[in-house]
Amino acid sequence: MKFITSYLGNFNIEEIIFEFSSKLLSIVLLLLLFFISKKCIGYLFEKTVKKSISLARYSQGRQKTLIKLFHNLMDYSLYFLLIYWVLAIIGLPVSSLLAGAGIAGVAIGLGAQGFLSDLVNGFFILLERQFDVGDSVKLNATTGNISGTVSNVGIRTTQIRDFDGTLHFIPNRNISIVSNLSRGDMRAQIDIPIYANTNLETVTTIIKKVNEENLPNYPEIVGVPNILGATTSLTTGQMVFRVDIFVQNGKQVQIYYIFYRLYQEALTTAGIPLPTVNIMPQAQK
Repeated sequence: MKFITSYLGNFNIEEIIFEFSSKLLSIVLLLLLFFISKKCIGYLFEKTVKKSISLARYSQGRQKTLIKLFHNLMDYSLYFLLIYWVLAIIGLPVSSLLAGAGIAGVAIGLGAQGFLSDLVNGFFILLERQFDVGDSVKLNATTGNISGTVSNVGIRTTQIRDFDGTLHFIPNRNISIVSNLSRGDMRAQIDIPIYANTNLETVTTIIKKVNEENLPNYPEIVGVPNILGATTSLTTGQMVFRVDIFVQNGKQVQIYYIFYRLYQEALTTAGIPLPTVNIMPQAQK
């Protein structure tokens, strides 16, 4: 009992409470200053950097990519400074941790090797403009193939919005092959199932008439549709009449369904029987 009383007597409760309150108040003021500074820097960013990028001769997707990237870099820097100051207020020897072997141990513990790989790969993705925000892409990653629209491009991760709405967060080091579907005109390949005894000349005439009547209504179509004629579908083995239509990127699926319907209605109206086959649209460059 005397030992405990003697031990507690070595502590100055008032001094401990004062020191704790002082540090707590300092952290609260620091957080307040942090959020005010973040708002001010964000406002200046909107008025300066973002405006200057918009005036530059960049595509809309490239502008969004750079803006999001600068936002990420700004956030990383501010949060790093916040954590540094909070640790300094608490009394941890931050400078010692950041020097010599201390930083090596912390870096290894945080998995810095993978983090640095993300940064390096992300840097080359941005430098080589492999994709921008808004591009339709297919990514071959170590976790599998992912297709969708680029939602965000960062130094560490890339965000892909899948066609079903799922948002994928992919570490940049996991991206091995990038197939960008938004760089140039795309092909909508339309396969209309036909019978072996179908009159191909009549089908060709009907297809040409549909194209002449409807092409002016769809400015996203590039050039004139290429009527290839009868062939066999590799996916179903069904005999089909194939038409290739090149369109602006991102419009291939929409044009596929529109012209597939127009062709089918015109052929049916002309009395040409068509077999029922499930054929999915193909969009290739």
